[in-house]
Amino acid sequence: MTPPDSRRFPDGAVVSARGLAQRVTTADGELTILADIDLTVAPGETLAITGASGSGKSTLLGLLAGLDRPSAGEVMLLGAALSELDEDARARLRAGRVGFVFQSFQLLPALSALENILLPLELAGHRDARARAADWLARVGLAERASHTPRQLSGGEQQRVALARAFATDPQIVFADEPTGNLDADTGARIIDLLFELNARAGTTLVLVTHDAALATRCARRMHLVAGRVAARAPA
Repeated sequence: MTPPDSRRFPDGAVVSARGLAQRVTTADGELTILADIDLTVAPGETLAITGASGSGKSTLLGLLAGLDRPSAGEVMLLGAALSELDEDARARLRAGRVGFVFQSFQLLPALSALENILLPLELAGHRDARARAADWLARVGLAERASHTPRQLSGGEQQRVALARAFATDPQIVFADEPTGNLDADTGARIIDLLFELNARAGTTLVLVTHDAALATRCARRMHLVAGRVAARAPA
């Protein structure tokens, strides 16, 4: 992959992409999932990536976060060119600086609610990790559920734990992939209110993937994908 041209990446951007593409080989030939994606997200900005199912939204999120490698193009995350880092180095870059909220919660089933928040804090080297984890569990209204494992929590409670885990390390950016996808409408609305409340208080950069146009309007900026490409304008 060609080394990044630093002149094409704005100074201070939390995450940037230039010429990003993702292709996979299938039995019927090569399939383009993403093509020609250019993107810059400034500190503190909130961006919604929208599009129909199969438009490439989650694929783009994974590339921006360094969870996967692109077929072409470059991503700069927190000042680092991801193409120059191996998997372990990308994980070190993210540790304590990048938070994630997934549709499927992604809590560790053998750990309690408190321990799920505690783990990334310990990995990031916070000396007050346990006290911080307890504080964040209280912030999302689950102090009394600290010892409960994920299977003892409702879907909404699991996503509250996931939100606390994402923000507890004071990350510079949070990536959220369809965070209400497995929740009913009322529970999902409460989770979204909490997500934006926590994000506003922390001043964190937020990149949110959603198919919900109404939810997307809560972000300061929207990017709409159609068949893996950026549409000329986001839908109203």
